[in-house]
Amino acid sequence: MAARLAGGTARRDAMFWAQYLFTVLVAAFLLVPAILSMLAGVTVSYFRGLSSGLTLKWVAEVLDLYADTILLSIWLALATLAVTLVLGVPAAWALVKRPSRLSRLVEEVVTLPVAIPGLATALALLLAYGEWRGFRASWAFILVGHVLYTMPFMMRAVMAVLQSIDARTLEEGAASLGAGPARRFLTVILPNARPGILAGALMVVTLSLGEFNLTWMLHTPLTKTLPVGLADAYASMRLEVASAYTLVFFLMIMPLLAAIQAMARIQSGGRR
Repeated sequence: MAARLAGGTARRDAMFWAQYLFTVLVAAFLLVPAILSMLAGVTVSYFRGLSSGLTLKWVAEVLDLYADTILLSIWLALATLAVTLVLGVPAAWALVKRPSRLSRLVEEVVTLPVAIPGLATALALLLAYGEWRGFRASWAFILVGHVLYTMPFMMRAVMAVLQSIDARTLEEGAASLGAGPARRFLTVILPNARPGILAGALMVVTLSLGEFNLTWMLHTPLTKTLPVGLADAYASMRLEVASAYTLVFFLMIMPLLAAIQAMARIQSGGRR
């Protein structure tokens, strides 16, 4: 009996370490190219590698050449966040408050831009609004695409939290005490939805900063975002500059991704 138990434990340990090793190899396979690319952005010569020495010259050149592009990306991400907060949070509460076939249909329609390729969504926007030249040439045109793409992530995050805490019962309790609709939403729903709002906000900003397919089709020479500028850098500039651009992009995105992971851990811990 003891031998069988020891054999089972040994097999479980062997399986664990095999899975762990496989995970490490997959992570290395994915990370090594990105790390090498970013290292190229701080080396004097891409072709000579680290032996040529380290420098921040290429990073400074990226900040000089693409400062407007980086600032536009940040501005678009914050504007996208503002719109999804103003429209998405009340919409999420409305869908949770009155569940029905119609609400489920609305939820599916809102989710469609996630399932449809970004190029298809961009083409639809071009066909519908491309003739409005002033709108077409402005950053607001890209903003519409980003809002369509990120809205489901905000709504889903908020809806999940509101459903888990049974917000309808809380709202009914506040109504029985005489609170009006606006007061119930501001003092009961929003505070309880805060974890979902924060998780959705981090997701929206991250997706907006990194979105390429839709943005590439909607942008103009004056409305390039950071991912579009990165693609242009790799296509037309020295590899050192393009790699430094990758490093800048990585430094902007990683804190947001880390915050999303931290939020996920906090929420899972709260559920336990």
